[in-house]
Amino acid sequence: MSAKKITIAIDGFSSTGKSTLAKEIAKALNYIYVDTGAMYRAVTLYAMQNKYVTGDNFNTKALINDLNAIKLSFKFNEVLGFAEMYLNNINVEKEIRTIEVSKLVSKVSAVSEVRKKLVKEQQEMGKDKGIVMDGRDIGTVVFPEAELKLFMTASADRRAIRRYKELLDRGDDVNYEEILQNVQERDRLDSTRKDSPLTKAVDAIEFDNSDMGLKEQYERIMSLVNDRIKQ
Repeated sequence: MSAKKITIAIDGFSSTGKSTLAKEIAKALNYIYVDTGAMYRAVTLYAMQNKYVTGDNFNTKALINDLNAIKLSFKFNEVLGFAEMYLNNINVEKEIRTIEVSKLVSKVSAVSEVRKKLVKEQQEMGKDKGIVMDGRDIGTVVFPEAELKLFMTASADRRAIRRYKELLDRGDDVNYEEILQNVQERDRLDSTRKDSPLTKAVDAIEFDNSDMGLKEQYERIMSLVNDRIKQ
């Protein structure tokens, strides 16, 4: 008899390693992995391409009116071992990870119509369980009945260092202080937005991984996953 499938919701602050852990957990369980942050980044990239949002201005009405033109999908890359983000059938995985997108994604994700569109798509992806989804409101809004909810956190400076190293390794020309400022500003915007602010679900397990390696995090979470599957 096959093991019971569950829904695993991983929320938390930016650059806490949610996606890295979620990918490993999904791979171990042969579950579907969905990076909801990539979806919001893709919408942000679309808004930037169409000049709906810049550093100084945000034409929310124009973006809302154009939401039906935005088609998002994930396509598995066998070489990389995970699904990449496609915006209107174009691979935008690299473009959505830039500091320019990072600076604007919190503004775009605060738009209620954007969240409504993406939440509906995310719920459809996970209707049959067997899914690991990470983001900001998975355990509170998208899957409030998820069998396992995790909330990832870490100090802002540790998260900025991780993000800085990640971008350097990718060959980007970045400044640490700018990244730290972006991390802090995203925390503020994500936590104070009116629609689905970043909050820890009452029944979520908090993980402060400021001083925790990936191996330790993975082993602890997999122990929790196995407990939930057996219940």
